[in-house]
Amino acid sequence: MSSRRSEALAFSLVTEINHAMARLVDIWDSIGIMEEQRVERMQTVKKHIDELLHSMIMEEEALRHRIKTDVITFQKQLDTLCLELGLEPYKLEQDLTVLQMEKNLRCHVESLLKEKNERLRELTDLKKQDEDLCVTLCSTPYYIPSGSVPSRTQLQELQEHVEKLVKEKASREKVFSGLRKDIRSLMDEMGHEPESSLERESICPDTDIFLLTHDNIKALKLLLSQLEMKKESLISARDNLKERATSLWNRLSCPEPEGEAFREAAMSTLSDDIRRWQGYVEHLEELQMAQLEEVVDKVRQELVALWDKCLFGPEQREPFSVHFFDDHYTEELLALHDTELLRMKSFYEAAQPILEDLEKWKRNWALFQEFERKAADPNRFSNRGGSLLKESKDRAKVQKLLPKLEEELRSRVEVWEKNQGTSFLVQGQRIMDYTSSQWEEHRLQKDKEKNERMTKKTETSQFKTPTKRPLGTTYTTPTPNKIKKTPNMLAPRIAAVSSVSTSSSSSSSGGSSTTFLCVPGRPQLSAKRTKTTEASSGPRVPLQEFNSDKKLLPMSYSAFTSELSRKANNDAFLNSTVKDML
Repeated sequence: MSSRRSEALAFSLVTEINHAMARLVDIWDSIGIMEEQRVERMQTVKKHIDELLHSMIMEEEALRHRIKTDVITFQKQLDTLCLELGLEPYKLEQDLTVLQMEKNLRCHVESLLKEKNERLRELTDLKKQDEDLCVTLCSTPYYIPSGSVPSRTQLQELQEHVEKLVKEKASREKVFSGLRKDIRSLMDEMGHEPESSLERESICPDTDIFLLTHDNIKALKLLLSQLEMKKESLISARDNLKERATSLWNRLSCPEPEGEAFREAAMSTLSDDIRRWQGYVEHLEELQMAQLEEVVDKVRQELVALWDKCLFGPEQREPFSVHFFDDHYTEELLALHDTELLRMKSFYEAAQPILEDLEKWKRNWALFQEFERKAADPNRFSNRGGSLLKESKDRAKVQKLLPKLEEELRSRVEVWEKNQGTSFLVQGQRIMDYTSSQWEEHRLQKDKEKNERMTKKTETSQFKTPTKRPLGTTYTTPTPNKIKKTPNMLAPRIAAVSSVSTSSSSSSSGGSSTTFLCVPGRPQLSAKRTKTTEASSGPRVPLQEFNSDKKLLPMSYSAFTSELSRKANNDAFLNSTVKDML
């Protein structure tokens, strides 16, 4: 469509020229211009037209050349921008005119130039932030080669780097602020005046005086730890002075006005408080010098109490006995006692866990011995209500706990002896020897009780199985401890009789003898046996043969004779009684 319009326009242009030339000819004819002059004039017209067209052609040729040059230039710029921006090379579409190529290349170059400028501007801003933060934090800036256009990835990494530094700065500022606040608080609490430049700068209100570096943070942390140690030292010194003042006040039995100092509130700073307590101690020490004998005696009482707490034996107390029994009271003697008292307090504090474990072992050892005593008591089986089951469980628990406690004691003592370089003694012997001796004493006691029971059992069996003797003879035994009384003893008929006599052997042992009363311990003999006995015409069976069906119980001589005197006063009664029994 456009080509037809241009062709029509060109045809119209030729037509117009033809019309113009026709009009010129008409004008020339009307004027009467001759042919030669007409030719000249036509040549002039042609020259003007040629020059105009040539000029136009030259301009268009220049335009075409410029466009082609621009295409080449834009293509080069585009290649360079793609390379700088890290983009793929731009490829033109096929079958484009020079003008279209120029336009496409120009638009794309303008777009990439805008992208490049934006990246450079963003890089400038981020680098400025990065540099400022790195100066503050003393860290290394993010590296991007100079004169290059950063890629989007590089800009993203730089952005993340800056954000990380911002967070790090905020974190360090918080740490710095907290450290400086704590340092200032500690100095105020202790009454400490800044001595070094670091201490002065740490409490300076200017927050920009410190660079937020790791070294500065370490320096402030070190300063804080030193101040904390100094505070602990001051508190310890204050407490020691207070303890010393309290001890002196108690020793001296000072009047109530002297004790008002102990109820006063603490001073504003530790240093002031220490000076106050130092003054009290010096004042009380002056009073102490005037009461040396009384004070030394009180220190000795404290020493004895500590020795007892630490379970010191005579050998452990012996080294200080020279000073302990010295009655020449001087300041040097008091100083020696104070030194020993401090040493014992320190020893007690170090040994307290072991002593507490030993005390726990002693309590369980006492329980164990109590359970052992109960186990040997025959009357415990008469106890009802589940107490035997509870006792058994408690006993098993204690038996299981004792070895554990001993092992814990052993471990603690080994650590203590390794650290102290000396043995831990209880009443002059090593602690494990002490526990072992307790077990050994327990074993010996058990063996002794067992032997006593065996001896008693042997003696008792002799009482129950006497040798056969002819009727009418007597037997004697050592006096037993108890007489078991039965209802049969006061029966209308005496169930069994044992005559009393004094043998030479009993006389040699002191003349005392014990009479045994034979009490029926089983039901009456069967009727068959009784009948056979009564019908027997042979000699009577001795009384001793019935002892196997009787129970022997000891009875004193006076009780036995008193009982017999109520029934009979002569030997005939005894004989008749024996006959009835047989």
